[in-house]
Amino acid sequence: MAEPSLRDCHILVVEDEYMLADELRMELEDAGAVVLGPVGSVQDAAALIRASDPIHGGILDVNLDGDMVFAAADLLAERGVPFVFTTGYDQSVIPERFCGVVQCEKPINLKLVTRAIGRVIRR
Repeated sequence: MAEPSLRDCHILVVEDEYMLADELRMELEDAGAVVLGPVGSVQDAAALIRASDPIHGGILDVNLDGDMVFAAADLLAERGVPFVFTTGYDQSVIPERFCGVVQCEKPINLKLVTRAIGRVIRR
């Protein structure tokens, strides 16, 4: 079965580890996506969410240098934008309101994350 295309999809990347953020950006661009960011803080993510239209999906690191990303996730959810979390934490850290959000466990596999965001966008 063919994977969903990300061609021309605007994908927000929120990740505070520079190398990982850059690798995600390259992987998404190779898949045809337009990458928004990457940004490495909740404040920068919120500003980008408010300033960007369209956003088709987001990849959000749960812990951004000690700050949890959930305020940015709430902004995406309010706009009806699907997203996935990347995290090294277990499910207990994720607030119940996000229980249905796909989680990609760190260390992440770039191809699996790209496929996951494609699937949630095309749902």
